[in-house]
Amino acid sequence: MPANLKFLLIVVLCFFFLAAPAQKKKEIKKYGIKTVTSTKTIGAKTVKDEKLTYNRNGLLIEEVKYDENGVVSSLTKYKYNAEEEVIEELEFDKTNVLKENRTTTYNILSQKTEERVTDRNAKQIKRITYSYNSKGLRIEKKTFNANNALVMTKKISYADK
Repeated sequence: MPANLKFLLIVVLCFFFLAAPAQKKKEIKKYGIKTVTSTKTIGAKTVKDEKLTYNRNGLLIEEVKYDENGVVSSLTKYKYNAEEEVIEELEFDKTNVLKENRTTTYNILSQKTEERVTDRNAKQIKRITYSYNSKGLRIEKKTFNANNALVMTKKISYADK
């Protein structure tokens, strides 16, 4: 298969996978859906499993997960930038105490360039950086620990043939 045909196929597949969640967002916005709640039934017992809350633009702003007894086990709140990219995720434990804060930075091409994960006291837990090639494909992921020391580098390569 010629390299340019493979590249076109990759672009089409990426568009498809990016468009799939957008369709859901579009439907949530179109129908004015504010929350989606799922339940699970185990034996004769039915309990809440998850509750998703959306803003008027169809963006997920809150995610509540429940344990096997239907009691809140975690809560995550999402904040977005003007381009509707997630820029902050606040994760709370079952007692509604902040557990983790994840902030994400993007470049002008809307590619994720950095994630910072901090604890409730704003102390860094880890930091992750991402690098891309001239085609916009991710080629590297670096993970740094709480002391900002590099602990892992993941390299990604792409073959045309």
